[in-house]
Amino acid sequence: MLIIMIRTVILYAVIILMMRLMGKKQLGELQPSELVTTILVSNVATLSIEDPTIPMLIGLVPILMIVCIDVIMSVITLKSPRFRRLVTGSPKIIISDGVIDRRELEKLRYTIDDVLGAMREQSIFDITEVRYAIVETTGKINFFKKTDGENDPPCVVIKDGIVEESGLAVSGMSGKEIKKLLDDNSTGLDNVFLLTVKRGGEYDLIRKDTGK
Repeated sequence: MLIIMIRTVILYAVIILMMRLMGKKQLGELQPSELVTTILVSNVATLSIEDPTIPMLIGLVPILMIVCIDVIMSVITLKSPRFRRLVTGSPKIIISDGVIDRRELEKLRYTIDDVLGAMREQSIFDITEVRYAIVETTGKINFFKKTDGENDPPCVVIKDGIVEESGLAVSGMSGKEIKKLLDDNSTGLDNVFLLTVKRGGEYDLIRKDTGK
C-alpha cells in the first residue's frame, strides 16, 4: 500500500512537470494541475474497471491520493503566489500596439498562424487593430482592440505582493514611481493584494488588510 501511495505522488509531480515543459498551448482551458488530475483519475479508474483482478481498494487509493494532492495544491497556490506562478505560470503579452513580440512567441512556442487563427475566432482580421494580446495561463489568447474604448485597459502591476514586470512595462511607470505610489498610500508591497494602473496614471489599489 505504501509503495502505491509513493508511486502516485511521484507520478503526479512528474506529469505536472511534463505539462509545464510542453507549454501553454497543450493545456487547453485547464490549468496544469487540473489537467493532470483529470488524466490520472480517468486512467486509474479505467484500469480498475478493465482489470477485475485488481482489488477495488487498490484502484481507489490512488484516486483518493490524487484528489487529496490536488486539494493540497490548491491550498498552497492560494497561499503562495510564488508557488502558484511556478505551477501555473503567468499571463504573457504577445502583442502591444499592433506589434508582435516575437521573443515571447518563441518562448511560448506559438506560431503566427496560431495568433492569426485566434484573432479570426474573435472576428479580428487586422493586427494593427489590436492594442494588446495576452496569452492566459490556460493557453487562451485574449485580444483588446483599439476601438474597444478610448482609454487603455488597466494592467496588473502588483498581484499578491509581487510586481508583475510585464504589467509594469505596459503601464509606463518605473519601479521608483510605484514605490512612491505605495508610500503615498501608506502601504508596503507585501500588503498589496492588487494594483492596476492605466497609462495615464490612474490606478486602483486593493490592500490585503482592509480589502480596499
